[in-house]
Amino acid sequence: MPTSPPDERDTGFMALALRLAGRGLGRTWPNPAVGCVVVKDGRIVGRGWTQPGGRPHGEVEALRRAGARALGAIAYVTLEPCAHYGRTPPCTMALLHAGIRRVVIAASDPDKRVDGQGIAQLRQAGVEVELGLMQAEAEALNAGFLLKERAGRPLVTLKLATSLDGRIATRTGASQWLTGEAARARGHWLRATHDAIMIGSGTALADDPSLTCRLPGLEECSPVRIVLDGRLRLPATSRIAATAASVPTWLITRRPAGPPERARALTGQGVELIEASAARGEGLDLEEVLAALAARGITRLLVEGGARLAASLLRRHLVDRLAWFQAPIVIGGDGLAAIAELEIDRLAAAVRFARQGGETLAPDRLEAYIVCSEGEPCLLGSSPTSAGSSRSRRSTSRTKAGG
Repeated sequence: MPTSPPDERDTGFMALALRLAGRGLGRTWPNPAVGCVVVKDGRIVGRGWTQPGGRPHGEVEALRRAGARALGAIAYVTLEPCAHYGRTPPCTMALLHAGIRRVVIAASDPDKRVDGQGIAQLRQAGVEVELGLMQAEAEALNAGFLLKERAGRPLVTLKLATSLDGRIATRTGASQWLTGEAARARGHWLRATHDAIMIGSGTALADDPSLTCRLPGLEECSPVRIVLDGRLRLPATSRIAATAASVPTWLITRRPAGPPERARALTGQGVELIEASAARGEGLDLEEVLAALAARGITRLLVEGGARLAASLLRRHLVDRLAWFQAPIVIGGDGLAAIAELEIDRLAAAVRFARQGGETLAPDRLEAYIVCSEGEPCLLGSSPTSAGSSRSRRSTSRTKAGG
């Protein structure tokens, strides 16, 4: 297809659609977070993004706000409109019924029920469709959904909060508070923008955390809480179990589940038990765990602890993004390390990262990385702490209806 430079106005409207889509991160699963802007005669007449629970879709919200003004307008959509009937009619039908004359799409949808069919339906109906404007930004924003569809697992963001020398606590285990208030607030924001948060049973027993989002106004954005607990060690009286009736809580344990009385105590509190296979010599099979989470609709997973879980994920190349909070202190080699042994003998075998950006959260620092396979480019293309970069590819494929 011929390629031509994008119109600056098109780029601006799509950038807005991407910012709107970012508002849904962590709240739309199992659906992607999609933004839509409806423009007529150069003016915005409607805007929308996917609502909590995945419905209504972004296009439907934008068209609802545009009303009759959508007739003859242009729709800027961050992901290919759905073309199938589910709980709601296809978004392609909504666009057609509204009289949209042109649709600019950032990225195609790999869902087998869509995957080009949305674009084809629009073109067959005579709508001008353009694909690829700010594609890299759109794919970075919905990297979790794309991984779920293409690889059968969610995007994994590993969050670390350490001293400058990579320690999470002193030799006695003292760690509160390692980072300051601003860094902790950003950590809660990460929770709000992920579908689920996962820790190992060791962290659950040592810290008895709540794993909720406690930012003012975002308390309802707490992610699904997941504890990897192969031996059912989590007490039914723990904070996580005791609040499972109000915040979804999944405990993943070995198949078959452990002592029946412990299982009953946990499920009686509202904890949902998920069984998984044991890995050879090391806890649960993490590939199977991630596949099970994807099957349940999880697209974005935040991992907060502990050191053994972080090492296990890194060894299996299951980490996609890294959010590293660093406090300006040094604890020393006798402190507790953030990542357990990786058993690496050669530098060539080390896990490699591409730095995506950083910011100061006084007095601390947040560094954002993408984990790359050796010899391969980083494909996710965006900081774990932002919706997307404004400097990536901006080519657009333009084809007229019927062309």
